[in-house]
Amino acid sequence: MNQAREHILTRLGLSQKPVSGDDLAMELGLSRTGVWKHIQMLKKNGADIQAYAGKGYVLKSDVFSAGLLQAGLSTQRIGRDVLVLEETGSTNQDIMKQAEAGADEGVVKLAKRQLNGKGRLGRTWHTMPESLAGSVLLRPDLGPERVPQLSLLTAVALHDALSAYTPDIRIKWPNDLLCRGAKVAGILTEMRAEPGRVHAVVLGFGVNLKAPSDGWPAEITQKVTDMESISHQRINKLELAASILNALDQWYEIYLKDGFAPLRTAWWQAHAASGDNVRVHHGNAYIEGVATALDDDGALLLQTSAGIQRIIAGDLELL
Repeated sequence: MNQAREHILTRLGLSQKPVSGDDLAMELGLSRTGVWKHIQMLKKNGADIQAYAGKGYVLKSDVFSAGLLQAGLSTQRIGRDVLVLEETGSTNQDIMKQAEAGADEGVVKLAKRQLNGKGRLGRTWHTMPESLAGSVLLRPDLGPERVPQLSLLTAVALHDALSAYTPDIRIKWPNDLLCRGAKVAGILTEMRAEPGRVHAVVLGFGVNLKAPSDGWPAEITQKVTDMESISHQRINKLELAASILNALDQWYEIYLKDGFAPLRTAWWQAHAASGDNVRVHHGNAYIEGVATALDDDGALLLQTSAGIQRIIAGDLELL
């Protein structure tokens, strides 16, 4: 977003009283007419901004902007730099490019629409008009074999944030969030590494906020749902995004301080199939068994007729 418009939205969004055009003009180094033109453009793009003679401007609608999002964060690492885009190809790809250019840990990029979003196994990641899609850059001092633990960390953080709206959110290994069996959110983790050392990890996530008015895309064959439908309330995207980033930051701090153990416990408690019969599509075959535990590296342990089997990749089906 244009920096001047971002500043205007942030000032209006954080103010409890009208903000004068003179103040905005002075802060931005613009004329009153220049400020007015930016406000007209913001209104054209959907912001409900009212002008009160002799008082100033007031923001009447919910607005999703980087400045307002940062104001709602209580993080130590994540969210030092936040960018909100109207549209991009892929937030994961954008963040990875920033990582390769030397960006610091904690960069966040969110987009209202992704044109080339992807999920696991090369699947298309559909970013609906009413969804939340974003990516976070981490630079942990880890070996590449431990990066799958960060996907589990992201799942726990999403579970914590979404559970504030409904108690029925569950994690499905390895990277989905469900409500009563329907997918409401997903995760995609990517990394740049060399043997023994990780250079960058990008945590990508997407949450369905509201069902599309014209229905879900025909390409989506699994059962899906959205936060408004399951919580029976309107979802404030800004508040939810802040909750997710705050939870990610809190769990990342716990992970760096105390290791995988507390994360594994929280994940197992939130898993949709802990102790249940499941079937995993693994390679060209199906493996059935009881989900008995999560291994130290994030692998799912199944008790099968042939004994305990470690599942490090695959699609899990709840039976």
